[in-house]
Amino acid sequence: MAANMYRVGDYVYFENSSSNPLLIRRIEELNKTANGNVEAKVVCFYRRRDISSTLIALADKHARELEEEMENPEMADLPEKQKHQLRHRELFLSRQLESLPATHIRGKCCVTLLNETEALKSYLDREDAFFYSLVYDPQQKTLLADKGEIRVGNKYQADITDLLNEGEDDGRELEKLEEKVWDPNSSLTEKQIDQFLVVARSVGTFARALDCSSSVRQPSLHMSAAAASRDITLFHAMDTLHATGYDMTRAIAALVPQGGPVLCRDEMEEWSASEANLFEEALEKYGKDFTDIQQDFLPWKSLTSIIEYYYMWKTTDRYVQQKRLKAAEAESKLKQVYIPNYNKPNPNQLSNNVKPALMNGAAGAGVPGPPGSAQTPGLGRACESCYTSSSYQWYSWGPPNMQCRLCASCWTYWKKYGGLKMPTRLDGERPGPNRNNMSPHGLPLRHSGSPKFAVKTRQAFYLQTNGLTRITRRLCMDIIRPRYLARHPYLPVNTAAIKAECALRLPDRPKKPLPMKPVERKPLESVVRYLEAHPCPAKPDPPIRGASISTGSLTPIKASPILNNGSPTILGKRTYEQHNGLDGSKSKALAPQWDIMAKRMSEAARPSASLQDEVHELD
Repeated sequence: MAANMYRVGDYVYFENSSSNPLLIRRIEELNKTANGNVEAKVVCFYRRRDISSTLIALADKHARELEEEMENPEMADLPEKQKHQLRHRELFLSRQLESLPATHIRGKCCVTLLNETEALKSYLDREDAFFYSLVYDPQQKTLLADKGEIRVGNKYQADITDLLNEGEDDGRELEKLEEKVWDPNSSLTEKQIDQFLVVARSVGTFARALDCSSSVRQPSLHMSAAAASRDITLFHAMDTLHATGYDMTRAIAALVPQGGPVLCRDEMEEWSASEANLFEEALEKYGKDFTDIQQDFLPWKSLTSIIEYYYMWKTTDRYVQQKRLKAAEAESKLKQVYIPNYNKPNPNQLSNNVKPALMNGAAGAGVPGPPGSAQTPGLGRACESCYTSSSYQWYSWGPPNMQCRLCASCWTYWKKYGGLKMPTRLDGERPGPNRNNMSPHGLPLRHSGSPKFAVKTRQAFYLQTNGLTRITRRLCMDIIRPRYLARHPYLPVNTAAIKAECALRLPDRPKKPLPMKPVERKPLESVVRYLEAHPCPAKPDPPIRGASISTGSLTPIKASPILNNGSPTILGKRTYEQHNGLDGSKSKALAPQWDIMAKRMSEAARPSASLQDEVHELD
C-alpha cells in the first residue's frame, strides 16, 4: 500500500509512450479536476539523451573540472561499462512545470543533488537512484550550475587562531579589525536618547512632505509617518548621535543641514509598485533563488538590494496575506493519492510461441528452414544490449524496419534509465549487432534533411585477420560451412562454439601447413590485348512493355518478391547496393525477367571453340 501511495515532494516515473523511456518528475501539487480525475503538477528533470550534444560537452567539461577540484580520480578508475551506466544516472534539473495525469505514474525513484562526499559508484549500487548538478533551461537551451552545493573541505573552513595565554598581548591592530559605532556608556540617559529618536522621526516625516516622489508614494500624513518610523531612520539618527560625540545640539543640527532635512529611505521605499509585483512573481517561480530572480526579472537591481528588499518585504502585511492564501490553498489540495500497479501488457512485447532453431555451432539463433516454412520476424536475433539469446520475454526496440529486440532485463533498464546496459564498444569485446546506425543513446542517426537512416559511406576498407583465425577456418570448416555462409551472409556465427572446438582440434593439427593450390596469372599486357581484340558485345535493349514476343522459348518469368524475414540484422531488409548507398538504374519489377531474357538471347552469340581456348589460355 505504501509503495503505491504518492505524496507531494516524491520523485516518480511517468510514462508518456510505450516505447520511449520513462519521464522523471517531482510532484509539486496534486489537484482534483472537475471530472474527478487527479492531475499532478510536476517539476521536469531531463536526461542526457534529451539535450543537445553541445550541452552534453559542457556538462562533461563541468564534471571534469569538478573532479579536478575534488582531486578525486574515482571516475577515471571506473571500468568503461560503469562509466557508460553512470551517465544514465545523471539528470538535469529544470524550472519547467507541467501537469500530467496521476494515472500515468509508474513508480518512485530517488533524485539527489550530486554529493561530493559520496562515491559515484554508490549510485550504481542503488536501484532507481539518480543525481543532478546542473540546471537546464529548455527555452534558452542553457546549462547553469546549481547554487545548492555543500562546501566541504579545508579551503572552506575558517582559520582558528591559537588561544592567548593569560596576560599575553594581542599583536594585531584591533583598530583595523573593528569599528566602534555605539557607546553604551555615554553621558546621555535613555530618556534623552528616546526624545532624540522622536525628533529624528519628525524630521523624516517633514522631509517626505517636501519630497515630490515621496508625496506620490505616501499621499497621506499617516503613511509618511509610518515610513519615517522604519529602521533606516533610527539607524541614521543613532549614527549621527555617535558621530557628534553624543551632543544633542550638534546632532539635531546634523539632522537638518543647510540644504534641508535629511531624507533616509530603505529598499521598501525605493522600489516602485511594478517592481514589487515583479519580485512577488519571481519569488513564486524561483523561491529564494535570488540570482535567478535578478537575471530573469530584475536585472537592473543589485543582488544586495534584492536580498535586503526580501527581508523587509517579509515584515509587511502583504507577506502575511500571501502566506494565509497559500495555507488556505494547501488545505484544499490533495496531500497524497493512491495509484494501483499498471498491469496492462506493453504493445512492444513479442510473441514467444515459436521455438528457436539451431545456430552455426550451437543452439540459439534462427536458421532458414525449407522453402515455404513460416518464420517469425526477428527470430534468433540477440538482445541489442547484453547480446543474450534467451529470455522469458522479448520486446521490440528501435525503428520497426530494423527489427531489433531487447530481453526483459534490458527492457526494464531501457525504460528506467534511458539507455542500453552495454556501451557501443568495450575494450576487447565485439560491438553489438545493429549498432552501426545507432547513436550513444540508442536512437537511429539521421542525415540532416533526409528521412533515410544513415548508411555506410563509399569508403574502402581492408579487413586483416590474424594467423589463429586463418587456422580456425581450415580446422573447423565443417562447423563454419563457408560455402553455405557465403550464400547466407546475414546469419550469425557462434564464435564461442567455434573457438572452443578449435582449441580441441589445434593440438592434433598436422605440423606441415596444408598445401595451397598454385595459381599462375597472366601478365596484364596480355589481358589488355585480349580485351581490345574482343570487345564486349552490346546488350540488346529490352522490348517495349506490352509488345508481343514471338519467340516461344522466351517466356518471361514472373518476378517474385524476395523474402528475408529471418535475417538477424538490418542488412537482410535491403540489397547490397542500397546498403552501400549506390543508386540502381534498373526497374525493380522488370529487372529479373528481362535479365533472363537477355541472357537467353545472347546464348546464340556465344564464342566459338577457338575463342574459348584463348579465354582458357588467359585464365
